[in-house]
Amino acid sequence: MTAAVKKIPVSPVESLIYLVRNQKVMLDEDLANLYGVLTKSLNRAVKRNISRFPPEFMFQLTPNETERLRYQTGTSKKGRGGRRYLPYAFTEYGVVMLSYVLNSERAVQVSLIVVRAFIRMRGLMSKNKELAVRIEKLEHGHGHIDSVIEVLVEDIERLSKDIRWIKNPPLKPKHRIGFYIDKEPSE
Repeated sequence: MTAAVKKIPVSPVESLIYLVRNQKVMLDEDLANLYGVLTKSLNRAVKRNISRFPPEFMFQLTPNETERLRYQTGTSKKGRGGRRYLPYAFTEYGVVMLSYVLNSERAVQVSLIVVRAFIRMRGLMSKNKELAVRIEKLEHGHGHIDSVIEVLVEDIERLSKDIRWIKNPPLKPKHRIGFYIDKEPSE
């Protein structure tokens, strides 16, 4: 590694990946910071090589998407030091293509780090999907178990009533043995 090339920490890279239009992307500004270039220089290089960036590699965000991301990232408003143009979002493939367009040692290193971050994110998302499926199955089975438990509790209550009745049957009036006179004679 040459003295001019700085090592970039891997962990913050994953925090720069956003989900936009159901695609994991990184914004031009964040990529420019990682590559060590100005955002306008990165975008200029992309525009000079626009044929290398089809829509599945890169797209420009809409004002609505930009506003939602602004709330997420806490960037400044337009007109207060913010940017004048809508940001570009680069998919994993777009990041790889950027390393070819920028053509520097740092660009190659950054692209490798970013692609590894995308791969880790993909792995985490697939694990989360597996976990979500397992939880759903447990919840679905749990509902069935609840109904079985309710039936068992009702049966136990009914049996306990029957056992109490057998142990302590209700008292019947005792019949006296002998001759009874309805009215007793008065003396």
